[in-house]
Amino acid sequence: MRLIQNMSTIAEFATPECPSNGNIKIAVIGGSGVGKTALVVRFLTRRFIGDYERNAGNLYSREVQVDGGEQVAIQVQDTPGVDLTGNGLSIPDHVTCSIQWADAVVLVYSVTDRHSFDLIGQLHQLVVRAGGANVPPVILLANKADLLHMRRVDAEQGPLLAAALGCSFYEVSASEDYSQVHGAFHRLCCHMAKQQPTAPMSSHTTSSGAAEKKGRSPLIPRPKSPNMQDLKRRFKQALSAKVRTVTSV
Repeated sequence: MRLIQNMSTIAEFATPECPSNGNIKIAVIGGSGVGKTALVVRFLTRRFIGDYERNAGNLYSREVQVDGGEQVAIQVQDTPGVDLTGNGLSIPDHVTCSIQWADAVVLVYSVTDRHSFDLIGQLHQLVVRAGGANVPPVILLANKADLLHMRRVDAEQGPLLAAALGCSFYEVSASEDYSQVHGAFHRLCCHMAKQQPTAPMSSHTTSSGAAEKKGRSPLIPRPKSPNMQDLKRRFKQALSAKVRTVTSV
């Protein structure tokens, strides 16, 4: 793993070692303290380090092996945490920049922090708005699954929210289980690698390739753009149905 730089100059970043058009670029976004850095470092190095400088916003680069043994270069942007203030959602400009830069987005919350879970719907809307006509694929990660005694988000709520948003879901523990973290990121990398051209193409080939890519059914669903009120209504209905089922039993 190579730490490239702080994210403050991400828009201008490009080097011969990591050309901007040859990487899989992943932005990791979520509330403060949910374990974004721990997840990124765990995936890239297998190591878990419990104490990090918060909101450093570092950009990491390395090569990973995807299905078929192919080596691909990836860049992972560990963005500063976002939070709610008295004026609403506080989002640094660099977070929006990261979404526009990224080929894929990982949204993260902690199962021990209900507030971080409640942020996901708004962060997802930010991804949809910032992505414009090219909204990147999204996966939802619930971190700190090992802290059962501190859980504040039911295990069923993550999959329900992911289904409402139209994205894949994984519940993981950065501290306890490398295979869970690796599996989530690896599947995303494999999907993104399949979307990239395998060789330089002419402008005619590129156009036809882009059309073929657009028509392809993605392994990782691209996020929907739901009305926020409709999303809340469907989420409450799903939870109410679960409660009725438990009561009847």
